[in-house]
Amino acid sequence: MEAVARDALWLLVQVGAPLLLAALAVAVLISLFQAATQILEPTLAFVPKLVIVIVVLVLLGSWMGSQLVEFARDMLTGFPGLIE
Repeated sequence: MEAVARDALWLLVQVGAPLLLAALAVAVLISLFQAATQILEPTLAFVPKLVIVIVVLVLLGSWMGSQLVEFARDMLTGFPGLIE
């Protein structure tokens, strides 16, 4: 049972990391820009992060979905073995 939890957490890291790292990188760049120019507009911070997350989802969404489907298929086909 521990292996299932470990695999689920590893899948969560693999699927979530590209989105979070892209948003983090854009947030750091925007923060540096805002600190240098002293423009503290909230939409300047929100809109680019939203756009980057959408771009990453478009580029990697099929891979993320296939990983989740493969994990679900493995769980459903291996369920009788987990009960024993």
